[in-house]
Amino acid sequence: MRASLKLAAAGGAALALGVGAAFGAAAGTQRQAAQNDTLVFAGSADPIALDGALVSDGESVRAIYQIFEGLVDEKPGTTKIIPKLATKWKASNGGKTWTFTIRQGVKFQDGTALDAAAVCANFNRWYNFKGSFQNPSATYYWQNVFGGFKTYNPKSGAPKASLYKSCAAPNASTAVINLTKPSSSFIAGLTLPAFSIASPTALKQYNADAGTVDSDGVFHPTGTFATQHPVGTGPFKLQSWTIGDKLVLVRNDSYWGPKAKLASVIIRPIADNAARLQALQTGEVQGYDNVDPQDIKTVQRDSNLKIVNRPPFNVGYVGFNQANGSVTKNPLVRQAIAYGLDRNTVVKTFYAGRGSVANQFIVPGLFGYSKTGIKNFPYNPAKAKALLQQAGMKLPVKLDFWYPTSVSRPYMPDPARNFQAFQASLDKSGFKVVPHSAPWSPDYVGNVNAGKAGDAYLFGWTGDFGDPDDFLGVFFQQYSAQWGFHNPKLFALLDRAERQTNPGKRTQLYQQASRQVMRFLPGVPYVNAKPALAFRRNVQGFVASPTLLDSFATVSLSPS
Repeated sequence: MRASLKLAAAGGAALALGVGAAFGAAAGTQRQAAQNDTLVFAGSADPIALDGALVSDGESVRAIYQIFEGLVDEKPGTTKIIPKLATKWKASNGGKTWTFTIRQGVKFQDGTALDAAAVCANFNRWYNFKGSFQNPSATYYWQNVFGGFKTYNPKSGAPKASLYKSCAAPNASTAVINLTKPSSSFIAGLTLPAFSIASPTALKQYNADAGTVDSDGVFHPTGTFATQHPVGTGPFKLQSWTIGDKLVLVRNDSYWGPKAKLASVIIRPIADNAARLQALQTGEVQGYDNVDPQDIKTVQRDSNLKIVNRPPFNVGYVGFNQANGSVTKNPLVRQAIAYGLDRNTVVKTFYAGRGSVANQFIVPGLFGYSKTGIKNFPYNPAKAKALLQQAGMKLPVKLDFWYPTSVSRPYMPDPARNFQAFQASLDKSGFKVVPHSAPWSPDYVGNVNAGKAGDAYLFGWTGDFGDPDDFLGVFFQQYSAQWGFHNPKLFALLDRAERQTNPGKRTQLYQQASRQVMRFLPGVPYVNAKPALAFRRNVQGFVASPTLLDSFATVSLSPS
């Protein structure tokens, strides 16, 4: 799952490239910030690269989103799709042909004009990736949204089939993307920085298509486009990047839209949570992401600091594997587990007031979320025992339950405590829980994805773009070893939902699918968590995105 790829990408951040000229140590950074036109933001690591097609980690996405733009975007603070480099689009041919009207008067940061031919050049570049570029660690999002490539390599691990067929530019302002089958979800997928439109001139000049995969499966660009010369159409452009020190973005004064309010943004890698908080308190940085729940009150008590909430766009769940003779193959046992999980207590106790109990795999606020007809499972040990007895089981029923170590996720800040609480409530509900644990990467994620994580396991998902296909479709549209079940009726329903081009009908189909999923009960969603960012109080205009598409272009600094 993409959670593992994001983590693997972050682990590969020691890219052995010193890029650009350093701007000095922390004192110099503070002097620049004191001018009230430079924001210093603390990331948790260096970006992997600055080519959206080749990364899946949040630190790379943060910088790329300032430099590049795609055909579509999300309305700030939401997952609503809005125009960006395309001013409008429409489907034809039953949802297999999509025509985009390209915004006129836009230039890349190197002076190259944006037109339909440039758009097609980018799509064809991605579709024609070969060799190491087909490795899933290199082009994860292309493979997730569009599938395979023009040239199929069975050793690459990439899918054989591709949703993408071709791109045509009948004139400078019209790009026509042809698909091999109907799809509506790919439009939301185009908001991903993986589909940022780059200058064709710069792609060629700086060898964007040169790269290798190391023995650990981590992709490394060897050209300089992704490290020194990323050229897009965005409100900021790269000035310098010194690995381990800072990445410096400066305002693009030739930007086609409203100019950025800040003259520059400096992104500094600070790996330790406590060190990021301390840097914020001293004013060395003006903001950082992924605030630990236990640090939120510390920030709130400081009159110079503030918390900014990121809209929840994740779900934590207890998954079931129905293969290999698991007791969870029996629907009565799955229902018994659902009644035996004290979800309310876990969310109330371990999420610092920043979680709400989830009742389905689609997050609230996303179209397709069903407000009615969802089967609920309130904590009820007596009901759980009765269901197990109805299934002909002798109590207590042995349940192999896995949880991860060495990780903290927004939907699972402390997995061990979640597991311990669930173990206690299940043991009161007719089960004998047998605990198993493993480090998150690669062992735990690998075992879950391979269907080797026992009967039940703790897991979760943070959505990448605003479409229910990125939740229900990723989980349940086809057989997956993680879940270990075949449900042709559900698979077919989700196929229909993905192909439907009418928004109202798509919403109804996903609502129907969400209700069907919770009746079938392949797992039990238990939390939607609200992540937090922290800033100095003089930082104004930042709007947190549910999907991490945070723009610094609207940010300003008032006098301290």
